[in-house]
Amino acid sequence: MTYPLVLAPGGLPGPPGPAFLPDRVVADHTPLPRYGDAIWPLAALEGNPAVQPKRLFWNSYPAPLREQFRLLAWLLINRPLPERFVAERGAAWRTRLSSVGVYQTHLCWRRLAHWLHENGVHGLASCTAQVFTDFLNRPARPRGRVEAQHELTALTRLWALDALCAPQPVGIAEPPFSRAPADFLPPLAAQGENAIEPLTPATMGPLLIWALRLVEDFSDDILTAHKLWQTMTAQVAQSRATPAARSAARTYLSDLVAAGRPLPTTFRNGRPTLALTYIAARTGSVPHQVQRVMRTERAHWRPYLEAHPGPCPLAMPLAGTVDGQPWAEAIDFYDAPTLRRHLGTAAFIVINYLTGMRPGETLALRRGACHTPDTGPPLLRAHTYKTATTPEGSHLSSGRLRETPWVAVGPVVSAVRLLERMTGTSLLLFDLAEHDWYDQQRRRGALTPEAMRDRIDAFRHWANTLADGLGRGAERIPEDPHGPIGTARFRRTLAWHIARRPGGLVALALQYGHLRTAISAGYASRSRGGIHDLLDIETARTTADTLTRLHEDLEDGGGVSGPAARRALHAATQAPAFAGALHTARQAREVLTNPQLAVHENPHSYLMCIYDRDKALCSRSGPRPEAPALERCQPGCANIARTDHHATQLAAEADHVDQQAGSPLTPSPLAQRLSARATRLRELAATHQRTRLISEEPTP
Repeated sequence: MTYPLVLAPGGLPGPPGPAFLPDRVVADHTPLPRYGDAIWPLAALEGNPAVQPKRLFWNSYPAPLREQFRLLAWLLINRPLPERFVAERGAAWRTRLSSVGVYQTHLCWRRLAHWLHENGVHGLASCTAQVFTDFLNRPARPRGRVEAQHELTALTRLWALDALCAPQPVGIAEPPFSRAPADFLPPLAAQGENAIEPLTPATMGPLLIWALRLVEDFSDDILTAHKLWQTMTAQVAQSRATPAARSAARTYLSDLVAAGRPLPTTFRNGRPTLALTYIAARTGSVPHQVQRVMRTERAHWRPYLEAHPGPCPLAMPLAGTVDGQPWAEAIDFYDAPTLRRHLGTAAFIVINYLTGMRPGETLALRRGACHTPDTGPPLLRAHTYKTATTPEGSHLSSGRLRETPWVAVGPVVSAVRLLERMTGTSLLLFDLAEHDWYDQQRRRGALTPEAMRDRIDAFRHWANTLADGLGRGAERIPEDPHGPIGTARFRRTLAWHIARRPGGLVALALQYGHLRTAISAGYASRSRGGIHDLLDIETARTTADTLTRLHEDLEDGGGVSGPAARRALHAATQAPAFAGALHTARQAREVLTNPQLAVHENPHSYLMCIYDRDKALCSRSGPRPEAPALERCQPGCANIARTDHHATQLAAEADHVDQQAGSPLTPSPLAQRLSARATRLRELAATHQRTRLISEEPTP
């Protein structure tokens, strides 16, 4: 519903007028509040389908200050700040805010309103510079730097809106932190996305394994079961209570009891009860008829039911297997909706983790987002909201399509195609109407990251139960030592795996070498908000860790050999400069662009690569990459260096290979090749011992 614009003196709306002007409305399916309403739902301002809309409650403000803050909130939503003013405050400022920004600003203003009221201030004209200073020094002020920054920005915007946008300014004084907010902030610490801990491989590996199994192996079974569940449920809803139907229900139950077979059962409050809907669907009756039959024979059937509870299997074959073993004997009628929900969760895990998208981008994916070009990998085109702005610097609430797409490896394509099957004709792949019937009664749009967080936790428990039932306890998904899995940690975990395990295996032997190459080549890297910055940070941290270990080894008297030994010694001398942690993309790029620090550990080949693009043999054709392709390391490369630890690993591997060669089960040709490999490994270890260099004699 829309309301006519009723203006009060000064060009501002009166109580019957709209709270939002037409140019601010991006979601026209929701009713618009009036200026005088006690509650302003912000749903009309939010174009991101994966965001839970917020509301402003005006009765939560002290009565003497309520109308002044209401007027400033109207200005906050509908009137942009001057571009010149915003430009003077830095890149983080916007002429207009998103609905989430409006809500966060409102929370800060409400805290100020209550503090003013408690201190006997009943008008914003009394907000002097000293009042703002006293408010900042209150005992309950935010202690974190990010929260404190948000508070300073909200208070500065309060003054700016009054001074620059209000036809009749109240007279709020300029806050003392308006031009130099850094002087009023707590000390700088690690913050934002870079402070998020990656998921440990022990948790991420099994989680991805089970997600991929659902998407690629179990999905047909689950979708067929859900379709059958829908058909049976609809059949029950259309059935009519007839004497013949009641007789059929009694005969069905009597035959099961006579044969000594279990009765179809669900559990309520811990006690077994007849599966009324399932039995009604099987017999063509209605649930209350089944219940009456049970009551009629209660004295006989209740003890039997408690002693013989049974499942409610759907009459369908299962095709999915785990290493050749059926993943289930049958799908229970009452489990079908839950399994479909887990299937949607699994698709989210696969897409979000294997692309590096932000959770909101994944949940806002549209039908047809996955494209397969004639050359190169499939691409996933997503909408971005967090960083979407207009040319004037205002937040673009409707979002925009990313300028560069995400790379979609094979499993991601499978997950997207699966979601397109699950959602029918819906535009959104995570549409509430298809994934959450209850929540879609309250709002439209997509699942939120908060809802997906709870679903991932439920998925983990379900997968662990299935792993136990299949005798695969080693594939249980353990709790992560750093806290809940959530949704925000997948991006960081992907960057960690690419940087820390180059050329290696992640979960189900998914190699990320080509993914890293594609990311570096430009997919999802040059557009703001891509994963490239996180990848730079993790790669730089890996380099710093390698340099630190090398420096410590040399300080303890260790040696280094190989064509690049002297370059390794020189690089190790710079390790103390990285005693502090790397937190920002700019710090990471300073490390990665320094050719003297290009040290890469390759545990699979028992060596380090002191990377020089002109000497690299791992990429002989095309332009030389910025980082080595460690999965294609060549033995004769001039960038190789080895430490004492590598020599020890070579000798241990030679012993292991010799044991394999000496096994009576090893065929003779294979044994000869294994023996030859063991000899080569020992020669490399011996060469290291003969040619090793040290930086200085160890201190006695």
